[in-house]
Amino acid sequence: MKPTFRVATRADVPAVLGLINELAEYEHLRDFVTTDVATLQHWLFNKHGAEVIVADVDDAVVGYALFFSNFSTFLGKAGLYLEDLYIQPKFRGNGIGKALLVHLAGIAVERDYGRMEWSCLDWNKPSIEFYLSLGAKAQHGWTGYRLEGETLVDVAKKGV
Repeated sequence: MKPTFRVATRADVPAVLGLINELAEYEHLRDFVTTDVATLQHWLFNKHGAEVIVADVDDAVVGYALFFSNFSTFLGKAGLYLEDLYIQPKFRGNGIGKALLVHLAGIAVERDYGRMEWSCLDWNKPSIEFYLSLGAKAQHGWTGYRLEGETLVDVAKKGV
């Protein structure tokens, strides 16, 4: 079972959305998914807000990685931020996830990015062990913060 990796097309978005829903279900976050095919297509292909690499096995999309550029002022370079990495459960254990991360690392190196980073839920032990086995290092001492939804709108409009 040898996967191939390629840049997603507009035609892949329904399959990618299906995988996003599978990932959300696994993470117990299904109720937070509000996107649809049209929204994803708009942000991926019109606004270029992120990029998606899909993993194909026998001409079927079985996984994906969604990422975008960020910037480190300390390094003075862009970086690759991996928002999602997902492989369908029946295709796990065959090296597809590792190969996809290697592919992304190659993109980061090719673009002269200074680093590649991502977040992982603290209860997701299989993923944490997988990332550590690759040599990834947990970022201790940093806590993520987020403004979203109405709070984001309120801050933008009122300042508080």
